[in-house]
Amino acid sequence: MLIRHTTEQDWPLLKELRLAALLDAPTAFGVTHASAAANTDDQWRDRAAGRGPASYLLAFDAEGAPSGMVGGVLSAAQEYNLIAMWVRPGQRGSGAAAALVDAMLAHAVAQGHRRVVLDVAPENARASAFYRKRGFTFLPHWEALESHPHIQVQQMEWLA
Repeated sequence: MLIRHTTEQDWPLLKELRLAALLDAPTAFGVTHASAAANTDDQWRDRAAGRGPASYLLAFDAEGAPSGMVGGVLSAAQEYNLIAMWVRPGQRGSGAAAALVDAMLAHAVAQGHRRVVLDVAPENARASAFYRKRGFTFLPHWEALESHPHIQVQQMEWLA
């Protein structure tokens, strides 16, 4: 398995994975498929090149096929946020998710961030259990999911 940062040339892969994630789990992310699909190719190029607030990592399986992604972004509150975490259904349980999260945590620490946060719906038992295994703990901070305001997500944190 290969994990690496995206480059500008990866924009079609980033777009493909992000749109697949939003179709697969439409209520797990802060954006909708429709809003992401409306982005221009230039916007996807900028995201892949890191010319925006977020940086992205891609996972590739042994055959070189893209199997997952994760993003990281500094919030307005100067918190490093793990975002856009997703692995193709056929790759779940393969170690791709753990490799992606661990690589993004290492990236955050290398950037000087000792605390990483994420939002997850506690009812998403598989994701919650996964993040706990990676060292995240729930905080008493709740908010509405931007893309689906009727869903409440809870913040989790990881400390280096």
